[in-house]
Amino acid sequence: MKKYYFFIYFFIFIFSFNNNLKSEIKNKIIVKVDKKIITSFEVKNKILSTLIIAGNEITQENINKLKGRTLENLILFKLKEIELERFDFKISNQRINTVINNFSKNNTQELKNKFNINGLDFNLWVKEVETELKWQQFIYYKYSNKIEIDKNIIEAEVKKILKSNIGYKEVNLSEIEVFQSDQVPNEQLIAEINDEIKNNGFENTALKFSVSNSSAEKGSIGWINSNALSKKINDAIKDLNPGQISKPILQTNSILILKLNSKRFVQNNNINKKKLTENLIKQKQNELFNLYSNSHLSKLKNNNLIEYK
Repeated sequence: MKKYYFFIYFFIFIFSFNNNLKSEIKNKIIVKVDKKIITSFEVKNKILSTLIIAGNEITQENINKLKGRTLENLILFKLKEIELERFDFKISNQRINTVINNFSKNNTQELKNKFNINGLDFNLWVKEVETELKWQQFIYYKYSNKIEIDKNIIEAEVKKILKSNIGYKEVNLSEIEVFQSDQVPNEQLIAEINDEIKNNGFENTALKFSVSNSSAEKGSIGWINSNALSKKINDAIKDLNPGQISKPILQTNSILILKLNSKRFVQNNNINKKKLTENLIKQKQNELFNLYSNSHLSKLKNNNLIEYK
C-alpha cells in the first residue's frame, strides 16, 4: 500500500513540474536507499538531462516516458554509490572528459549551456558518469579472478575456424539491456522500450534506458565473431538483416534487445589467429562481467533498505 501511495505522489510531482519546467520546485525526499536519499530535484535533473543528452525535445510526452525508469535507475545509482564508498577507486579527469565529450559530441560548453538554461545541475550528471566508471573498475576488481575462460575451448574453436575452408562470420551489434522490475510486468516494459525505439531510435533509447556499460556508446558493442556469442544470442540474431532488431531476450534478471548494424564474412586466408583468439576471449569475458555486474546489483537491492517516502 505504501508503494501505491508513493506512485500517486510521484505522478503528482512529475505533473507539477511538467506544467512549468523552469519553475523552482521544493526539494523533497522521495526515496531513502539505506542512508542515501533521492530528492525531487535529482529526479527532475535526471529526467531532463537524459532528454537533453539524447537530443529529445522536453515535452510532457517525453517526460512521461522516462519517469518510471528514472526512479529505478536512480535507486541503482545510489546502491552503486553505497558499495563504492567501501573502496578508494580513482578515475582520471581525462577519462571522465572522454566520456563527456562522447555524450556532447565534443561540445561540452554547449551541453553545459543547455543544462543551465533548464535549471539543471551539470556537476550532478558528471558525478553519475564518474560513478559508472568507478563501478566498472569495481566489477573488474571483484570478479576478474572468477572469470575463467576455458582456453581449451577457445583453442578448439580457433582450430575449427582455421581448418574451415569458408572462414567465419562477424556481426556488428548494438544492445539495450534493462533490469526486470518488480512493479512493471515484462510485457509492459518491453512494450515501452519498443515504443521508445520506434519513436526515438535504438541509439537514443540505449543512451536513456540501458544499464549496460555500452550505454555510453549509445549501445554500440562493435564487431564480434559470431562464434563467441551464446546460442541464445545467435538464435536471436541469425535471421536478422542489417538494421533490424531482435526479439527481447529474457535473462536472469534483465531483458536484452539487440540490433544488427552490419555483418561480414572473413575469408579463411585473411584470418589473424592471434587477433581471432583475443576477440573470442574478450567477448566471453565481457558477457561474464555484465552477468556479474547485474547479479551484484540485484544482491545490493535485496540487502539494502529501500524506503519510499
